[in-house]
Amino acid sequence: MSGGKEDEENDRKEHKGSWGDFFWNPRTQEMMGRTFKSWGLILLFYTVFYAFLGGMFVLTMYVMLLTLDEYKPTWQDRLTTPGMMIRPRGESLEIFYNLQDTETWDRYVQTLDNFLKPYDNSIQVQNNDNCIPDQYFIQEDSGEVRNNPKRACQFNRTMLDFCSGLDDRYYGYQEGRPCIIIKLNRVIGMLPGRDGQSPYITCASKREGVTLGPIQFYPPNGSLNLMYYPYYGSKAQINYTQPLVAVKFLNVTMNKELSVECRINSNTLVTGNQRDKFAGRISFKLRISA
Repeated sequence: MSGGKEDEENDRKEHKGSWGDFFWNPRTQEMMGRTFKSWGLILLFYTVFYAFLGGMFVLTMYVMLLTLDEYKPTWQDRLTTPGMMIRPRGESLEIFYNLQDTETWDRYVQTLDNFLKPYDNSIQVQNNDNCIPDQYFIQEDSGEVRNNPKRACQFNRTMLDFCSGLDDRYYGYQEGRPCIIIKLNRVIGMLPGRDGQSPYITCASKREGVTLGPIQFYPPNGSLNLMYYPYYGSKAQINYTQPLVAVKFLNVTMNKELSVECRINSNTLVTGNQRDKFAGRISFKLRISA
């Protein structure tokens, strides 16, 4: 019995000693199976290796950045026909409210107030030019000399007339004749019309046999004048102001959901692109409860 205990104790000491020798062996001067010189060479190798990889990455990024134009994308692979957006948007492009409940439509009014603030006439006159309508406002560079910052044309809030929020601060929402603001997404260098014909916006019901009633557009005919194009980018054209079109619904059927589709009409832009059927158009729902 005593011999068995001694053997077990010897095995334990031997096991403990083997683990201790693995971490540090005083006889061979090795730590975890390697000498200090061996560990130093391994650390040196990986330091040089990862420093080389890091340097290659930095050099590659530097060379790539040299090829980029800070004012204009080198490649533009987006659709030739831009998308559209409305204000106010509501949730899921749904504008639902109750005439009797002020809170349901006041948030739409606040959204339009904030959105149209940069279009105040005083701000536009101070920052932008009074351009010649119906022609492109082209500002070419002189070779490698940049013509920056480029100027932009005024789009005054008063151009939205009854949807400007100036004469009617509620944009028609309190009387069931709401205004919807439509804007075309920005695309650098886009020329949306030719032969002096500006693109314009139209709206119609998506459901057959359902009419939206009379609609009024501001500016007249829902036109996006050519003088606001081309767009040169936010860095080159700091004060650029997107042209807007306001749609005022004059006689909406109460307590009925309307599906509305608005689209851009142009002699250079094609709507319903095969890659994106929503290019150049937008759909939203409108319901006014009495």
